[in-house]
Amino acid sequence: MEPLITLTTDFGGESPYVAAMKGVILSLSPHAQLIDLSHQIPPQDVRFAAFFLRASISYFPPETIHVVVVDPGVGTDRALLYVEVDGHRLLAPDNGCWTGLMRQVGQTLLSGKPTVLRLTERRFWRPTVSPTFHGRDILAPVAAHLSLGENPRHLGQPFDDWVRLEWKSPIIEPNRLVGEVIFIDHFGNLITNIPGEAFARMDDPHIQILVGDQAVTRRVHTYGEAEKGTLVALVSSFDLMEVAVSGGSAQKKLGVRVGSAVHVISPTDPGA
Repeated sequence: MEPLITLTTDFGGESPYVAAMKGVILSLSPHAQLIDLSHQIPPQDVRFAAFFLRASISYFPPETIHVVVVDPGVGTDRALLYVEVDGHRLLAPDNGCWTGLMRQVGQTLLSGKPTVLRLTERRFWRPTVSPTFHGRDILAPVAAHLSLGENPRHLGQPFDDWVRLEWKSPIIEPNRLVGEVIFIDHFGNLITNIPGEAFARMDDPHIQILVGDQAVTRRVHTYGEAEKGTLVALVSSFDLMEVAVSGGSAQKKLGVRVGSAVHVISPTDPGA
């Protein structure tokens, strides 16, 4: 049985681009098992894609092939990559979208050293390559060949100069945590870069929690602990500190965005 092939793009759910990629894959590998992870990544939002992949890839079986097309640099001299780390295989543009897998954001994720190849062997591509659709003409056929057992070493050359996305590290002190919002989900929940374990350790009932200059006064373990409309802080399923509104949107209530500062301060902190 051929391995799974997943697709993650910013094309939109009703896009003909997704259908074209599936057609290319199935023409070469008719028994391929295709899974749509998401086609609703915000357009050209590489950081959103990086967090999305960081939160999902590690749960898939080893040898799964993940095709990622969030590619604002399509048609330029940016590289296209084959990446393998801890048994997970990705085909993606070299814009850092996969490198969230290598980051320690609250916890260690995939721990192995990645194998990274630049795709250069045109015999695995479609005969005609559009300068604006490398997902269809390069990544999709390469994924199909991989699913049929092609040795990744035949796809191109080792590549060490790959783009690494930079992520701010939180400040973690006994009485003070300082971080920022790194992801906003469909519900308007604010995911921060503050490790859940560090947040949970600060169990002072008089703790101050600020998103920007706005206070969050309720800590909970689950959304249902608070009345509807209540602004709360909790440890998310990503093991990161989260700010949410029970039955609502913290993003709308607070008017914040990715990058907004988050402070957790104990009253015993002399700097508070």
